[in-house]
Amino acid sequence: MSTPAPDWMPDAAKGTYPGWVQRKAVTLAKRDQKRGGEGNVQQYRLEIHEAVLASQGHDHWTGEWLEWELIGTYDNREAAEGKGEHKKRYSMLPTIDYRTNQPEPDFVICAWRTNDAKHDMTPQELLQFCTAVLNHSPNWGGQILTAD
Repeated sequence: MSTPAPDWMPDAAKGTYPGWVQRKAVTLAKRDQKRGGEGNVQQYRLEIHEAVLASQGHDHWTGEWLEWELIGTYDNREAAEGKGEHKKRYSMLPTIDYRTNQPEPDFVICAWRTNDAKHDMTPQELLQFCTAVLNHSPNWGGQILTAD
């Protein structure tokens, strides 16, 4: 099975997409094999592609539209120089998140910001954490939180 870019993906990302999927599959399969996983690169590639298709371009956890034109543009050297501002620039970069803590290809797509915040939490732990934050929000001096 090939991994052509979905129709909803911006034209600027369509040419980069197949290589991005392949690179991510190689990286994640190798990492999981070191952790006892048995999946191969082909299986990971297909699972990543299926997760992208299922996302319809949105972050699985927040529903926000992702900046697909950023795939394949991240540069570690630039990140080291740019620090916090660089991280903000790439906050909506689509990334691959595991549904579980197991070394297996069971993925969803989310923003780098979301993945960074979720880290290694299970979906239930993420919901508990977000609930705790929201329940604590009245203690922020009565400020109304908005999504700008």
